[in-house]
Amino acid sequence: MSRLAAAVRDVAGRVGAATPDHRDRAVDALRAGAVLGVVLGHWLVTALVADGSTLRTASPLQHLPWLAPVSWAFQTLAVFFLVGGHVATRGYASSRARGIPYRRWLRDRLARLFKPVAAVLVLWTAVTAVLLLSGAEYATVRTLVKLALSPLWFLLVFAALTAATPLVARLHPLWPLAVVLHVDLLRFGLGAPDRLGWLNLAAGWLVPYALGAAWTRGELERRRSGWFLLLSGTAATAALVAWAGYPASMVGVPGAGVSNLNPPTLAAVTFGLAQCGLALLLRDRLRTAMRRPVAWAAVALVNLSAMTVFLWHQTALMATTATGLLAGRLPGLHTVPDGLGWVVARLAWLPVFVLVLAVCRSAFRSWERGGGGRRRGRSRVVRAHRPVTEDVRHV
Repeated sequence: MSRLAAAVRDVAGRVGAATPDHRDRAVDALRAGAVLGVVLGHWLVTALVADGSTLRTASPLQHLPWLAPVSWAFQTLAVFFLVGGHVATRGYASSRARGIPYRRWLRDRLARLFKPVAAVLVLWTAVTAVLLLSGAEYATVRTLVKLALSPLWFLLVFAALTAATPLVARLHPLWPLAVVLHVDLLRFGLGAPDRLGWLNLAAGWLVPYALGAAWTRGELERRRSGWFLLLSGTAATAALVAWAGYPASMVGVPGAGVSNLNPPTLAAVTFGLAQCGLALLLRDRLRTAMRRPVAWAAVALVNLSAMTVFLWHQTALMATTATGLLAGRLPGLHTVPDGLGWVVARLAWLPVFVLVLAVCRSAFRSWERGGGGRRRGRSRVVRAHRPVTEDVRHV
């Protein structure tokens, strides 16, 4: 054990030594926390229930609504968009200063964003074909494919916001917030069609992305900005849930009449404002914590594999579930999530999900580095933020 600890300290020391002193490690820590929050959230609230020969999705939030605070802790997408807006606007400004045209900047960023997707699409196309040809229930195949590809909606929205970065660079977050407010007033107050809510898919996530741009402009450096976002966002969310009929869960619950996330509602956006405020308040503490070599090395590892982890975590869940069926219906894996016993059993399965995800990372990590198994030079996670060479780990 002492040798292992010494090896870990040695690797952590080398990672720290290779990191430029001027790098804002709080940005990487916030990104890593946001990615891990999404992954753990999905693993904790997504159940694949074996119903005869069919697998269907379920959620403990259906049966145990008092677990809604779990969604508050792990629905961290707003923080990801905050960091993305900050790094993208900073990178674009630096690119302009170096004479790099917008088209080249955007092409490079989108290429690095979507290259890892190819492996996911290839694998799941093959899996879908095999399942259908082997006579698997169509409902089961649809459930699995929907879960596997669900992370891709995020990439499409992120790509659209990335393309709009030159416009967002000067956009005040109140403008997209006003759009979300009016869309919800029309939907829930005046009976407008529910499809109008899909306008919030762009406007809702544009709010934290625009906050990231404001961070780049230096408008959020004072702690009072973080406190204002945290307190006002918390108060607004509590009011919307308590008196306006919005769901308490910040993620979708199967069978619920309204989802705060699909598409984003005003409650999800105000909750995101509170999260962004907390993230801004934690910056100094994170910068201090990231001076510890082991902590920084762990954050660097997550950032190196951010896209792989994000794209393959649902596959890891489903691979474990499918393999477990060989042993019968296992608690916490195939059973209905209707009690604390399921929750305890699911927590016990988390290390298995991590191991399977580690296998996926080993198999598909090269795609995140550029695809096709090509290996590049020294890891970018310990380089200074550079607009041309930044990839999705820095968005």
